[in-house]
Amino acid sequence: MSIVRGSIVRAKAGREKDNFFVVLGVESGYAYIADGRTRRLEKPKKKKLIHLAPANKVYEGSIETNPQIKRILNDFKNGG
Repeated sequence: MSIVRGSIVRAKAGREKDNFFVVLGVESGYAYIADGRTRRLEKPKKKKLIHLAPANKVYEGSIETNPQIKRILNDFKNGG
């Protein structure tokens, strides 16, 4: 599965290893990720695609607020 905007991914390397994030954008081998808590929408983390593992779930809709990102990730972690 490829990584696109709205994908839920798990970090495979770095300080964020094993944490889940939502992809805000993809650009030439990098993804911009946020979790709504430590990595907020205003300042997403730029991470190489090879350091991310897709979680086979894509959020279909606009991503506009940090509480919305938290809700998306909580629903994913709780099996929703």
